[in-house]
Amino acid sequence: QVQLVESGGGLVQAGDSLRLSCAASGRTVSSYGLGWFRQAPGKEREFVAAKASITWSGGATSYSDSVKGRFTISRDNAKNTVYLQMNSLKPEDTAVYYCAADRTYVSRNGATIDYWGQGTQVTVSS
Repeated sequence: QVQLVESGGGLVQAGDSLRLSCAASGRTVSSYGLGWFRQAPGKEREFVAAKASITWSGGATSYSDSVKGRFTISRDNAKNTVYLQMNSLKPEDTAVYYCAADRTYVSRNGATIDYWGQGTQVTVSS
């Protein structure tokens, strides 16, 4: 089993930045795809970003159109951790953000995710 623990969420104002961290424990996830999803009140879960391992898509990154250019996903395999740097935050970014790990790769629909974090709240005020 893999445990995923997010940190770094909070309350910020529009235009501010946050960096979310997701630390994995239990086993190495260096060969897993790692990613982030979010769910806003009354909305369906939404794909945010993903980064593959080097064995899948050569470690390619993927972003939703709504965050492209503002968010950056990165991973540190030595620390078994994935990050989401969020810049120029907007009120519509307000959501619970979930870290996800897939033994193959993180797809946009999240249908085959093997492990989910508990979520961390990000609130962006106007």
